[in-house]
Amino acid sequence: MQRFFAILNPAAGNGRCGQLAPAALARLRQEGSLDIEIAQTMRPGESSALAADAYSRGFRNFLAVGGDGTSFEIVNGLFPAACGAERPALGFLPLGTGNSFLRDFTTEGSAHAVEALRSGRRRACDLIRLRHAGGELYYMNLLSLGFPADAGELANRRFKRWGEMGYVLAVLGRLARLRPEAFPHRLAAASAWDRRPCLFLAFSNSKFTGGKMMIAPEADPTDGQIEYVRWGPVGRLRLLWLFPRLFTGTHQKHPRASRAASQRVEFDLAGPVNALVDGEILHLQIRSLEIVPGALDVIV
Repeated sequence: MQRFFAILNPAAGNGRCGQLAPAALARLRQEGSLDIEIAQTMRPGESSALAADAYSRGFRNFLAVGGDGTSFEIVNGLFPAACGAERPALGFLPLGTGNSFLRDFTTEGSAHAVEALRSGRRRACDLIRLRHAGGELYYMNLLSLGFPADAGELANRRFKRWGEMGYVLAVLGRLARLRPEAFPHRLAAASAWDRRPCLFLAFSNSKFTGGKMMIAPEADPTDGQIEYVRWGPVGRLRLLWLFPRLFTGTHQKHPRASRAASQRVEFDLAGPVNALVDGEILHLQIRSLEIVPGALDVIV
């Protein structure tokens, strides 16, 4: 019997997780294949502390019961302690708003996740280490700077209860203040800093963000690379016309878009900026990103 530590965020999905999770966890327990210890979070950031404590007590299998934010906190409770140590495994009960990472592997959501847990399917997954002026963190999905991060900040502040539609409303709201920004950076193979203004930059480990938006269609969470997507400045009407393409990945065919892959990225930011990291809006002065190959087993 596999021993799991499940971290349940009842607030995920605007409370939907708290309503559905007890029955789903009870079914997994009753089937007899999983021995599950459950901890419920009461405040932001608590999942990290719970995961770190469970890892120190010998748990190596974890279950994120919530959305992208729950997984993000668990990962940052496990790392950097698990770097170079026994590799932890993370499974999902996707009952939150976005659940973006799981979409790289399935469109069936909870049904696929439960079957993966039952059968024990797992594969090694890369993480990305983000170093900033205040320390470091790890993510498994995406970092975005510029328009998506600014829209995410507005969505969290004003439209959180609307879920995916709230992000669309925030995009429309940010259009009124559309202004290209520069985020000086350079990939590992570049000698010069890229200081050009842009609509957004994305540094991805997986394809999707915000639930169904395919920002990085060529990303692969197992290839040992950071997928880099840059969009040059565009006007408001052109952005509105192009916005639906973010859900299909065809936005990369536009001449203002470019992509590359790199194991490391450096930044020369003058101060903190809005950063969309695995569905969370943070205010960070980022210094570098680097890939951590095969750091985590994901149960998918």
